Amino acid sequence: MIHDSRTPTPRASGIWGKLGGAGIGLAVGGPLGGLIGGVAGHFLVDRVGAPFGPTPRDVIFTTGLVALAAKMAKSDGVVAPSEVEAFARVVHVEPSAQAGVTRLFDLAKRTTDGYEAYAYQLAATFGDEPALLEDVLDGLFQIAGADGAIHAAEEQYLRAVSAIFGFEEAAFQRIAARHVRLEDDPYEVLGLDRATDDATVKARHRSLVSEHHPDRALARGLPPEAVAIASKRLAAINAAYDLVAAERGLR
Repeated sequence: MIHDSRTPTPRASGIWGKLGGAGIGLAVGGPLGGLIGGVAGHFLVDRVGAPFGPTPRDVIFTTGLVALAAKMAKSDGVVAPSEVEAFARVVHVEPSAQAGVTRLFDLAKRTTDGYEAYAYQLAATFGDEPALLEDVLDGLFQIAGADGAIHAAEEQYLRAVSAIFGFEEAAFQRIAARHVRLEDDPYEVLGLDRATDDATVKARHRSLVSEHHPDRALARGLPPEAVAIASKRLAAINAAYDLVAAERGLR
């Protein structure tokens, strides 16, 4: 089995400090830039033509995840006080950053922009790196399931976000299986059919571990929020393999 107990426990990135920096909303632009500006207290214009350097992808990733999580919290018409805590557990937010997360989360719940605007900006920003969009979707699943269940309205919301991200139904089902149907069909988590031979099962597991290991996210310079999500995804992959291996008597 390929299990790695050394997977990192990442800490929240420094984006919460960046949110208070002058012009960060300008650098991001779009609906997420407007959201950041509302937190930072700066007047914003669109990113196009603004001389603020490269768009800060770590800020877009984390802010987009917060915004979509906040909108998801309202998808069933009820906003539970534990939603921010669930987000903080998923991305390992330190106590010093809690206030910033709460401000951003609460503002995102109240904005007139719908979740579609935030999802489309993420899709446009990370269209060249769909693995990051999968990270966002995985994070949303983890937050939705923090209360022990993913409700129908949340699943509908996640499916809509997935479609905006460009994932086909099969990809959505594979991602969802890591969170809601593991015991029923661990093969779906691994992207395999039950008729797959043992050698292919082992090879597939090795490939998935290599592809999704948090060390790869660290090496690519991704924000700690993405690394935290990758850590949980790897755990789900290993858990699915354990079930398959036990069923087949694999060593």
